[in-house]
Amino acid sequence: MPMYCNRSSSSRAGLRPVYWQCLALLCLCLALSGCGINNIPTLDEKVKSAWSQVENQYQRRADLVPNLVETVKGFANQEQETLTAVIEARSKATSIQVDDSTLNNPEQFQRFQQAQGELSGALSRLMAVSERYPELKSNQNFLALQSQLEGTENRIAVARRDFIQAVEAYNTEIRTFPGSIWHKIMYSDLPIRENFEATAENADQAPQVNF
Repeated sequence: MPMYCNRSSSSRAGLRPVYWQCLALLCLCLALSGCGINNIPTLDEKVKSAWSQVENQYQRRADLVPNLVETVKGFANQEQETLTAVIEARSKATSIQVDDSTLNNPEQFQRFQQAQGELSGALSRLMAVSERYPELKSNQNFLALQSQLEGTENRIAVARRDFIQAVEAYNTEIRTFPGSIWHKIMYSDLPIRENFEATAENADQAPQVNF
């Protein structure tokens, strides 16, 4: 009987180090999470999510262009230079393949931004052309397309703003303490992200759509 008691006491004593080790590991995990160890991947996912919205809205605009061009052509076929410029700008913008990897490729990112800026400029000129054709301005199909384009440009502006803010938060995190430490230790494969910049000609501004 005494031997049984000794064995039981010995087992409990052996479990104590394991218990304290588990407790210490749990406290360490909580401490690390509180120190921002997960901030970088979390902010990186937000950047990718915001980028997806930018892509979606630019694609939405590109989808509107063919119908818009055909409608304008029906009333202002003589404006071939402007119409051709819009078609070519759309073709260039949609030919650039973009995905999450674009965020790690400064040259590709700049090409994407430049192409979208050129399309914005071409659409602005197309809207200006419509002012010279009263019948076009009063056409219901054209008015509907104008409204959709205006709404899409507003959504593009919002998506770009959200992306810019997400990139700024991410880049700040990996450049400042303690994020810079975690970046070197655990997330060195995640680079500084590219961000949108205003062009000298303000080509990325939304076309002015006046009714």
